[in-house]
Amino acid sequence: MAQRAIREYDGKALFAKVWDKYFTGFKYGFESVLVTSGAELKAKAKEPGYEWLNSKPLVAKPDMLFGKRGKNNLVLFKDQKPGDVTLDKAASWIDEKRKEETKLLSGQHGKLTHFIVEPFTPHSQEEEYYISATVVGEDDVLYMSAEGGMEVEEGWDEKVVEVAIPITMSDAEMEAKVRAAIPADIKDKKSFGDFAVAFFKFYRDLNFAYLEINPIVMQGDRCELLDLVARLDDTAGFLMREIWGDIEYPTAFGMEELSPEEKAIAEADAKSGASLKLTVLNPKGRIWTMVAGGGASVVYADTIADLSGNVEDLANYGEYSGGPTTGETEFYASTVLDLMTREKDPKGRDKILIIGGAIANFTDVAKTFTGIIQAFEKYADKMKAVGTRIYVRRGGPNYEKGLKDIKEAADRLGLYIEVYGPETHVTDIVRMALEK
Repeated sequence: MAQRAIREYDGKALFAKVWDKYFTGFKYGFESVLVTSGAELKAKAKEPGYEWLNSKPLVAKPDMLFGKRGKNNLVLFKDQKPGDVTLDKAASWIDEKRKEETKLLSGQHGKLTHFIVEPFTPHSQEEEYYISATVVGEDDVLYMSAEGGMEVEEGWDEKVVEVAIPITMSDAEMEAKVRAAIPADIKDKKSFGDFAVAFFKFYRDLNFAYLEINPIVMQGDRCELLDLVARLDDTAGFLMREIWGDIEYPTAFGMEELSPEEKAIAEADAKSGASLKLTVLNPKGRIWTMVAGGGASVVYADTIADLSGNVEDLANYGEYSGGPTTGETEFYASTVLDLMTREKDPKGRDKILIIGGAIANFTDVAKTFTGIIQAFEKYADKMKAVGTRIYVRRGGPNYEKGLKDIKEAADRLGLYIEVYGPETHVTDIVRMALEK
C-alpha cells in the first residue's frame, strides 16, 4: 500500500461530495476555501456561493500536511484575538504568514504557501469528539473518544477506544462491534454510533489509508469537521478516479529545503503508514539518535543538550514510530548511519549512537530491530572506523527478543554496545554514554 497525504481541504471536499450517501440523518454545511494569498481570498469572496466569507466570523490556518497548528500558533480564530476574524483580518494574517520562513516545534521549517479558511463554529468542549481509522497489520482499526482537541494524545490509553475490524468482517458484524465499543462517557450513544459506523464505511469504501477528524463537533444532527488529516491508498487510484477527481498530493512542508537525506526520509514517510522523521542539526555532531516515538525524541534531544553541555554535540533529531516495517526501519537506520560515519569527530572522540524509546504499544520491537541490525551489517566497518559506541533502551511487544538479537549482532560485528530494557529509565543511557 502506498499512502499519499492530501490536504485538509481536499479531505473535507470528499466528505461533502458523498455526504448524503453515507451520513443519512446528519447535516454538513461544507463551507471552505483553499487560497495562497490574501488577495486570492478577497477575490473568492466576490464569487457566487462564497458570500459567507463576507458575513461570518472566520478561521484561517495553513493547509500543508503538518499537524499541531494550534500549538505552533498558526491558527487565527475568534477566541484567540478580541473580536471576530473578518475577511480583511484573515487576508492580512495570511499575507503576514507568507512573508517570512516558519519554523515548527518539530524542527521543520519553510515558507507557508497554502491556507484553508472556514467559518468559525461556536461550540462547547462537551460537543467535541475524536474519531479516526487506519490500517494496522492486516486489519483496519477505528479509534473513538468522547474527548477531542489538541490534548487527546495525552492519556491516549485512558481516553481512546480502539476497535479492530478485520477485512473479512461483514457490515452487520462491523456495525455491532462498533456500537458495542462506543465510549461510556459519550452521552448520545446512538447518534455517535450512527456517525461512527458511517465514518468507517466512508473510510473503507473511498480507500483511505488513514483518516482522522479531531475534533468533530456534533450539535444535534449537525456535524462540523474542525480538523482533518487524511492519506489515500494511491494503489486504488484507477478505481477511484471518478470519486477522487483530480486530487493533489502536495509536497510535505519544508521539503524543498531539505538535504537529500532528509528529503529521502520525508518521501518514505509520505508513502508509509508509520512515522519517519529526520532533521540533521549538525552533520559533524558526535551524538546521533534513532528514537522511537515523537514524544521520546523531544525528551532525548533535551537530555542530550542538558547533559553534554553543548547543543552542537547533537547531530540529528527525528523518530521512527507507528509500527514501521523491517524494510522501512532498515532504510531509516542506514540513512542515519551513512551520515554518522562520513567523518571522524574533529576532536578525536568516539561517536555515540543512542537507540532509544519509551515502551511501545503495538510496534514489534524485534521486527524494527531486525531492520537496524541489517543496517549495522552494511555499515559495521565504517562505524568502527569512527569509534562508534551504541547504547540501546527499549520496551514493548517482543522487546526481549529484539534486545537479544541486537546485542548478539553487534558482538558478532565487533561493535561496542550496551543494551537495556524498560527497567532502566528512558534517558539513563544518555548519562551512561556521556560519562564514558
